[in-house]
Amino acid sequence: MTPQATKNVTPTPTALSLAKSLRSGAARKAGCGVGALALAATLALSPVMPATQAYAAAPESFADLAEQVSPSVVMITTSTMVAAPTTRGPSFPEGSPFGDLFRDFGFPTPNQDQGETQRQRRSNALGSGFVISEDGYIVTNNHVIDGADEISIEFFGGEKLDAELIGTDPKTDIALLKVETDTPLPFVPFGNSDTMRVGDWVMALGNPLGQGFSASAGIVSARNRELSGSYDDYIQTDAAINRGNSGGPLFDMDGEVIGVNTAILSPNGGSIGIGFSMASNVVSKVVEQLKEYGETRRGWLGVKIQNVTPDMAEALGLSTPEGAMVSEVPEGPAADAGMQAGDVITSFDGGEVKDTRELVRRVADAPVGEKVRVVVMRDGKEETLLVTLGRRETAEGEAVPATAVAPQETEESMLGMTLAPLTDEIKSEMGLASSATGLVVKDISEDSTAFEKGLRAGDLIVEAGQSKIAGLDDLQARIDSAKDAGRKSILLLIRRGGDPRFVALPVE
Repeated sequence: MTPQATKNVTPTPTALSLAKSLRSGAARKAGCGVGALALAATLALSPVMPATQAYAAAPESFADLAEQVSPSVVMITTSTMVAAPTTRGPSFPEGSPFGDLFRDFGFPTPNQDQGETQRQRRSNALGSGFVISEDGYIVTNNHVIDGADEISIEFFGGEKLDAELIGTDPKTDIALLKVETDTPLPFVPFGNSDTMRVGDWVMALGNPLGQGFSASAGIVSARNRELSGSYDDYIQTDAAINRGNSGGPLFDMDGEVIGVNTAILSPNGGSIGIGFSMASNVVSKVVEQLKEYGETRRGWLGVKIQNVTPDMAEALGLSTPEGAMVSEVPEGPAADAGMQAGDVITSFDGGEVKDTRELVRRVADAPVGEKVRVVVMRDGKEETLLVTLGRRETAEGEAVPATAVAPQETEESMLGMTLAPLTDEIKSEMGLASSATGLVVKDISEDSTAFEKGLRAGDLIVEAGQSKIAGLDDLQARIDSAKDAGRKSILLLIRRGGDPRFVALPVE
């Protein structure tokens, strides 16, 4: 049930209880006089704050909600055959008759088998899930069923059915299962996780520690948490989540699923009130694709990006440090559309882009093969590119082409670093292509801004002021140009181990 704030002028239960208590003989014996009775009466008759001002009260009970949604929650048991070493037999001297005796009776000995013998045994695991359609589709975590040979579903009423794996998405840790049944199953809908606020009540259902169907309640502690993945959007909750809860639903007070319980933060493996549920607005999109294709099909723009920092924004002449800076454009959809390293993506498919995380999610949600408008800031001007998105799953693992190059022989201290052009010897030492160009950081002062920004000896500077550099004169020219334009910083494109990133350094 959903707690509602009352608009009418009615006595509050707490105040009425206080008034009754103060009128009792026990209250009078405790020393409460006429003044206290008057105060209690005033509290009892005082109006409740309007709904626009009052805080939502805690629900009197979660029982109605638990009764409503429990039939759709399931326990999941998986079974997997694994190899396990057998106990080694005793060791006997070479030629001992006892060795023959043990072999005759089938016992292993080190003389018979120098390695441990292996046998197959069945390993079981437990988790949770929930039904999302009357025809038997079930959502759980990928890690609950990963590698399973058999998947068994137990329903709230005790009925058990075998499940078929429809598809998985390890990136969001979501799996979709299907059971066959002649009768419609009770199911629950996905809610809108974006409407949840910190402090909202939630309830988790599942199979914690193999104890069977169990409910726990709490609030939304935080939103938009990231753990380790590019597509992470976790709701943090203090509702108790333990091992076995994985894959179970997190409900709002309307009985809609707003998260899939996935992980806990704990020093001892038990619940300490920090649990994470993958937001339903991410899960529902993944489930739709798994149901339709048996796999995910995410959009792919084909760029490497990083967040715009305040000093980078200043160096680029941007009013605010927002958007996604393009650090590299390998062969792909973005390159075909004319996108360049140094572009700042500010809008994707009509939606504003605040940072890299937002861009990654927008691109992933966009249909493969769709043409989208991407707005970029380039040289202080806005440009609109029309990009036909590829598919990320197809593109992953493709090699990034090497950058172009050219050498010189001198060293010079600039921007707090000792820099030198690439030579054939340096290229060989760094494993670079013969065509690579740029300046290598030979040494760096630990009290410099460059060191503070994370640059280290061995880094390669390939661009300055969004122009490729081949020698020290090129860098100095870019620094002079930044000063002439009134810039306080210059933007450098750095490569370390093949990974590019932009760093803004003061020109003074």
